[in-house]
Amino acid sequence: MDTDLVPAETEVAIVGAGPAGLTLAGDLAAAGVRTTVLERRGEESNLTRAFGVHARTLELLDARGLADELITTGAPIRRLRLFDRVDVDLGIVPSRFPYLLITPQYHVETLLRRRAEGLGATLLREVQVTGLSQDATGVELRTASGQTVRASYAVGTDGANSRVRQALGLPFPGAPIITSIMLADVRLAEPPADVLSVNAVGDCFAFVAPFGDGWYRIFAWDRRNPQPDHAPLSFEEVRDVTKRALGVDFGMHDPRWMSRFHSDERQVPNYRVGRVFLAGDAAHVHSPAGGQGMNTGIQDAANLGWKLAAAVRGWAPAGLLDSYHAERHRVGRAVLRSSGALIRLAMIQSRIERAARNSIGGTAMRIGPIARKAAGALSSIGVAYPAPHGSHPLTGTRAADVLLAGDGRPVDRLYQALRGGTFVLLGPPGAGQAAAGWARRVYAATPAAEAPTTLVRPDGYVAWATDVTRGPALDDAVREALTVHCGAPAGA
Repeated sequence: MDTDLVPAETEVAIVGAGPAGLTLAGDLAAAGVRTTVLERRGEESNLTRAFGVHARTLELLDARGLADELITTGAPIRRLRLFDRVDVDLGIVPSRFPYLLITPQYHVETLLRRRAEGLGATLLREVQVTGLSQDATGVELRTASGQTVRASYAVGTDGANSRVRQALGLPFPGAPIITSIMLADVRLAEPPADVLSVNAVGDCFAFVAPFGDGWYRIFAWDRRNPQPDHAPLSFEEVRDVTKRALGVDFGMHDPRWMSRFHSDERQVPNYRVGRVFLAGDAAHVHSPAGGQGMNTGIQDAANLGWKLAAAVRGWAPAGLLDSYHAERHRVGRAVLRSSGALIRLAMIQSRIERAARNSIGGTAMRIGPIARKAAGALSSIGVAYPAPHGSHPLTGTRAADVLLAGDGRPVDRLYQALRGGTFVLLGPPGAGQAAAGWARRVYAATPAAEAPTTLVRPDGYVAWATDVTRGPALDDAVREALTVHCGAPAGA
């Protein structure tokens, strides 16, 4: 790395160029914020652990114009079969993307990196952050080469061993949940009939997921033979454990990559310390069950990005930056609990208990409300944020991708309108006129179907809604809501 390329100053410094960091960098750059990403790795690797993109993440990528291209790189899965008879039907998720997209993490990173750099973010590799300090006006990051970078704000998206988190002196409480998980990317002579094959038989479990390009990802675990992460892994071991768990090894051959890792359950107690924030694996790690790790990190970044941009641009309402921890910490905690429950269910040893798990779980997933709640939790479509007492019932919920009235504009859906990175006000035409003072922060549109007037945040959640339909009362309500959520109008 040419140290002359490291800037002395930037508005936001992001440490770590994984999915969360790249999402955040693109969002900030799109808002006109000078953004620098510092990544300790040199050349990027196209062999990564994450492999699935859930519906809510696809919606957020759609709001950035990336979802359609990403979908071409993978295979959609609408039904997950767990533990022989427990089916989770993702096809019932109320989204344009009612499935889990199986695609390697490197495809996601490629699109996010291209977007971030195309919008003007600076990505520097082989720059290792070793420490930081902060004061009332900014953060100073120190690098291994002896340089310093001054930023108004800094964000650690640098993984489970986050240097940023360590520099803040924050604990990372938790414990290992499972050791010696085996990973392998292989070819299969006889691919499984089900798109995703998963099973657990007490002393081992395995699942097989297609990448859509002829390669398959194997996850496998063997209770009989625990090994440290650095222990050599043979192809025969992967094949043997897969066959024990699934009854067949699918004629796997030609492994291109194999590795071991262990899985922890940990969460930092504070996602914000002054002008420094944590997101993704730097803030929370959990078991791979449910495939929610990368997804949760991207969703962290989507929540934080517009809030940081508002702070840098000087219009952030009081408490906006604190809302990042308030909203996302509870989501991270829920993911730890749900993924931990799934992995513990997979590890049940007793044949009787496994039979009870399969019977009870299979029956539960045939009950509509339970099935919808499970699919909503796994896909994150069901994630909602706390709303103030007395708020409209829509407040804090995910905004559905409604059609917009045909008025000659180049967008016809809400999530296309969100590509501008602003709030979107959905309401009658008069409501848009009331928003004139916030023209650079709010895009006003009329939904095709009658609905409550709604203010949608840049991350696709409802900030405010009202059932008032017209007249001065609606105008006053809109202006008050915009002042609360979008700051004072221009010129005020």
